[in-house]
Amino acid sequence: MPELRKDPVTNRWVIIATERGQRPHDFIRKEEEPKQKVPICQLCPGNEAMTPDEIAVYREAGTSPNSTGWWCRVVPNKFPALGSVGDLGRAGIGMYDMMNGVGAHEVIIETPNHGEGMALMKEKQLEEVLWIYRDRFQDLKRDPRIRYILIFKNHGRAAGASLEHPHSQLIATPVLPKRVMEELEGSRQYYGFKERCIYCDIIRQERADVQRVVVENTHFIAFQVYASRFPFETWILPKRHDSSYSDVNKSQVMDLAQVLKEVLLRMHHALKDPPFNYVLHTAPLNNDCRNHYHWHMEIIPRLTNPAGFEWGTGMYINPMAPEAAAQSLREIEI
Repeated sequence: MPELRKDPVTNRWVIIATERGQRPHDFIRKEEEPKQKVPICQLCPGNEAMTPDEIAVYREAGTSPNSTGWWCRVVPNKFPALGSVGDLGRAGIGMYDMMNGVGAHEVIIETPNHGEGMALMKEKQLEEVLWIYRDRFQDLKRDPRIRYILIFKNHGRAAGASLEHPHSQLIATPVLPKRVMEELEGSRQYYGFKERCIYCDIIRQERADVQRVVVENTHFIAFQVYASRFPFETWILPKRHDSSYSDVNKSQVMDLAQVLKEVLLRMHHALKDPPFNYVLHTAPLNNDCRNHYHWHMEIIPRLTNPAGFEWGTGMYINPMAPEAAAQSLREIEI
């Protein structure tokens, strides 16, 4: 029988409708079109002149900026959603509000190797990617115009990726996104009532229940979400309470790389390299939510498509129970 489950942070309800699909192979997508061979990839080594000048880079000593010799590189997006020049220019037009599209939009080129997806990447390289995320947070949070920084990854065409070369993106906004505001408000209310972080309580609950846990190590835990919107929706949380990703240290990044790689590799094998998105939700800048908010990563394989019901209600129908999804991932040999 279907179940209704409630997200304790945002109070969003989802429908777990398990009769619609119960095994990983039910969700494997068939490519609609064969991959097109790209004659020149602008993100590959040797083509640095095809991108804007790098704004952060890890490269071999003695190599020149915007040349080969790098192993992780950040450049401005050629077609940015927000621009870095100008002031906010807040204004009202009758009852409507507007401001200039000021912020930042960057591309993190995760590896020089064109075919090296994140699931197959060496842990050390994944650590470098996660550490350059932190570097960008540290740099951009000094800009007083910026209120929020989101890092996200689109893998595969069905997940919105327009380039095959492994990369992720950063968008910094002068406003708080609605989804983040919902998480902040939900966690604030919970803390006000119980004087505990709701995410810390979720970690305790998942470790006690065990059945939705995929993997954990010293610093991190990955689990299938109790009220998951999508099949195989996975969250990764630091076990130690921390509201901001910009505060991570080297030891934590090593552990995060290990957990993230294992989750993605298990998904890669179980679902045949599925398209996915991940987002890194962290505390807003200049916002005192240290006690009640907990940064985390959300991984969402794109196995189903939201349709009329989802758009009309804000509720989601998930055809696979998270307990079954976690078991499927744990059973994969890697």
